[in-house]
Amino acid sequence: MSNPAYSLRQLAYFVAVAEAGTLAGASATLHVSASALSLALDELERSLGAQLTVRRRAHGIRLTPAGQETLRRARRLLREAGELADAAAGDPGEVAGTVRVGCYTTLAPGLLPAAIGRFTAHHPRARVEFVEGSQDLLARGLLEGELDVAVLYDHRLDPALELTAVSANTPHLVLPRGHRLLRGTAPVALADLVDEPMVLLDLPPSSEHALGVCLAAGLSPRVRYRTANAETARALVGQGLGFTVLAQADPEAGRREGVVAVAIAEEPAPLPIVLAWSGQVAPTATARAFAAAVRCAPAP
Repeated sequence: MSNPAYSLRQLAYFVAVAEAGTLAGASATLHVSASALSLALDELERSLGAQLTVRRRAHGIRLTPAGQETLRRARRLLREAGELADAAAGDPGEVAGTVRVGCYTTLAPGLLPAAIGRFTAHHPRARVEFVEGSQDLLARGLLEGELDVAVLYDHRLDPALELTAVSANTPHLVLPRGHRLLRGTAPVALADLVDEPMVLLDLPPSSEHALGVCLAAGLSPRVRYRTANAETARALVGQGLGFTVLAQADPEAGRREGVVAVAIAEEPAPLPIVLAWSGQVAPTATARAFAAAVRCAPAP
């Protein structure tokens, strides 16, 4: 097999330019002249025999379809090169290098700290970089090579992703303390809330799933407030401004004064939590080790 005609430096420059969107932006980040970056891009395109970018004066850099695919693969190659260097400096078989992790925002507080703690305790020469966000953002990061692995809800995910089950959360109802329907810890029927407004956690897929749970129970909710923050949703409920349906557990449930979390009488199905990665590339050893730490962490 012949050696590639391109270099890792050229790939690193290409990734930096693609992420910055301009030669000037990448130049400032890398402390390399714009002319040197432009020359590296030209050489990379000649080596690969494909046009990767469209460079327009005063309009920045736009990737061609070939450039988008090369960007995904280049990110992967650069991470594997870094992992190789880290592993070579340690003991044989030792997990090293950086794993880039995505986690759905509401799952992160209950899952990421324990998983990262377990992972770094077992693999002290490895590092974790993580991003929290919506599932659409994280799924795109996986498919574009920005992330190695992500923790998501298994709800309408891209079929190009490979999934491994972790656990599941059962949706529950959050009501103001003292609500007329509360009877100790007895479940409450969503259908009995027909005349009350809803506070919606508007962070896909939580919004779609919560509305689906309501509709399946025969309730067509009147959404009065929307928020992308679960804590804000609970606080609005605590002010008596509506009810909400959430999937993730509340670690402060026993200490909150204004709200009560209660089971839903219609018994909605649990929402599975999964590890996801791109089906187009095999996960690195570091990513597999982090996945093992997630599976051993307490359910969020």
